[in-house]
Amino acid sequence: MKNYQTLNTVLNCIIGSFIGVFLARSVYVYWDYTTHPDLYAVSSAPWYTSIQIFGIIVAIIVGVAMVLKILIRKKLTAGK
Repeated sequence: MKNYQTLNTVLNCIIGSFIGVFLARSVYVYWDYTTHPDLYAVSSAPWYTSIQIFGIIVAIIVGVAMVLKILIRKKLTAGK
């Protein structure tokens, strides 16, 4: 049972870390766009494309972690 609680804590840290990195990176990309708009004008893709791609990756990772957390919760409640 303790192993499941440890895994749950690790998953919480992973979820929080990825969301925090996503938010910080999004703010940085926006700041960089407002500071250097000419660099982004050269690109054929919009300036926010990297935010969207990273957001999709983070959503997949957080989704997998949430599914694992649900499975762990079911395992813990079934063991009681």
